[in-house]
Amino acid sequence: MRIKEKAERFTTADEVREMGIYPYFRPIESDQDTEVIIEGKRVLMMGSNNYLGLTNHPEVKAAAIEAINQYGSGCAGSRFLNGTLRIHIQLEEELAEFTRKEAALLYSTGFQVNQGVISTLIGRDSAVVIDRTDHASIIDGCRLAFGRTVKFEHNNHNALERALVGLNGVNGLIVVDGVFSMEGDIAPLPEIVDLAKRYDCDVMVDDAHAIGVLGPNGRGTAAHFGIEDQVELMMGTFSKSLASIGGFIAGELKVIEYLKHHSRALIFSASPPPASVASARTALKIMLREPERLQRLWDNTHHLWNVLKSIGVDIGRSQTPIVPILIGNDLDAFRVCRRLQDGGIFVNPVITPAVPPGGALIRLSVMSTHTFEQIDRAVCIIDRVLNEFEIERTKKPVTDQLSERVSGSTS
Repeated sequence: MRIKEKAERFTTADEVREMGIYPYFRPIESDQDTEVIIEGKRVLMMGSNNYLGLTNHPEVKAAAIEAINQYGSGCAGSRFLNGTLRIHIQLEEELAEFTRKEAALLYSTGFQVNQGVISTLIGRDSAVVIDRTDHASIIDGCRLAFGRTVKFEHNNHNALERALVGLNGVNGLIVVDGVFSMEGDIAPLPEIVDLAKRYDCDVMVDDAHAIGVLGPNGRGTAAHFGIEDQVELMMGTFSKSLASIGGFIAGELKVIEYLKHHSRALIFSASPPPASVASARTALKIMLREPERLQRLWDNTHHLWNVLKSIGVDIGRSQTPIVPILIGNDLDAFRVCRRLQDGGIFVNPVITPAVPPGGALIRLSVMSTHTFEQIDRAVCIIDRVLNEFEIERTKKPVTDQLSERVSGSTS
């Protein structure tokens, strides 16, 4: 089949556009804050990974501008050759200290970290064992690896052990999300580490959604459980709490050195630009300097859980600021998303294959900079839209008090 013919057969996006419910590539016309402007209208942003609210912080923006003034707009090459700047090295040292590891290595995106690390470390004599709901970048890293890939049922201790037994002594690397990005639950890392020790495997944790969210000073999932020294590799991104773009892997110095000289995703990719690196460095400093941001994030998270439960919404397995609302049908998820935007909230629909068929959901996420009033207002809008679409609740909604509180705060 020729390329054009293949593309012409894809009509789904056009069909959804004709229905007026296409939910992707919506252009935002303002800064990334608790409220944004879309189609000329101000709406509540309840679909961002900006957990600590730092993307619009004046110090972060000033650092980006200063880096451009000093280093220019780009590096014009890869880290391996001419693209390493002093600030790349500084950030790697700071991330190594932050993660309590010997060394860290920057990549241009978080996706490239997982793709580049897994494909480099998993050879024909080894295997990678992953949770079925791991991020797409982990799956793509496995596809590029020459070794065997084994999947286990989500957060299932017995299924993981069966997978490890099935390796028959082959060197294994267990790779899991620390916080799962669609339903907001946390990997049972102590159990995973115990099994890894028993079956002589290493553990790598994708902490893209855990940095700035879990653990002391937002140090991630292993710190949350107090087992940082028992996890061999920790991966993180800058595009969430660290208010930028890029990613890193942290671990033992020898492993990082091996990746520096073998990881194709690093060697053959352009280096992270100065503004991005400077933004991430500054966001990291603010996060460590202002632990109250993390506390406020969790205050807001608990408040969102409580008010959603008050209207009878089942928040599923959520244990973090990522909160799902089950819708069911894919097209219904698109319709609900559109109605919520019309009502004043930006959220994200999640459909197959990211979730099983019939499991489409609306993904909410909260920031430390949201106010309780904004959260209450969002939930009142959600309540109305769920009623409109007759979405099943776990119990009869009790919203009078919430509605009164919102109306009183906005009158």
